[in-house]
Amino acid sequence: MSVSPLQSQVRANEECQSMQLTDLLTIEAVVPSLKAGSKKQALQELSQVAARITGLPARDIFETLLQREKLGSTGLGQGIAIPHGKMPDLDRLYAVFARAETPIEFDSLDDQPVDLIFLLLAPESAGADHLKALARISRLLRDQVVVTKLRGSDNAEALYSILTEPAASHAA
Repeated sequence: MSVSPLQSQVRANEECQSMQLTDLLTIEAVVPSLKAGSKKQALQELSQVAARITGLPARDIFETLLQREKLGSTGLGQGIAIPHGKMPDLDRLYAVFARAETPIEFDSLDDQPVDLIFLLLAPESAGADHLKALARISRLLRDQVVVTKLRGSDNAEALYSILTEPAASHAA
């Protein structure tokens, strides 16, 4: 029995919605007040955090992120960036979230500085899972209620709680 394109899209949406950020993000990977004066500094700081949770060298993570940024900025606009990359020695997807103390120039699409950064690292073999995670993060950060809550919180526990609330609580 063949699957129609619409059925395929519905299935992909369901899979994306079923991916939980708790599968990617730990409280240790939440930085409530990132102190960085530039995009490069922010990526270096986030690489350090990612190194602690993944066990990979911070330099390798930083280089991967820089290579991705050369393809085009991951600054989406409205103060949000989702730097990401694939790495050969990862066993699963990992995320780091940071709230910048002071907005950072990030070469964003809307030329606005960034204060919310959600870093995603994936194994080279991740394929669709990497894209599903990016879509899940992007959808969450398009929710203005969530973004307002994130900008109004300054401790790791509160930020983690906001980011990992079940998606249904973000509706409306």
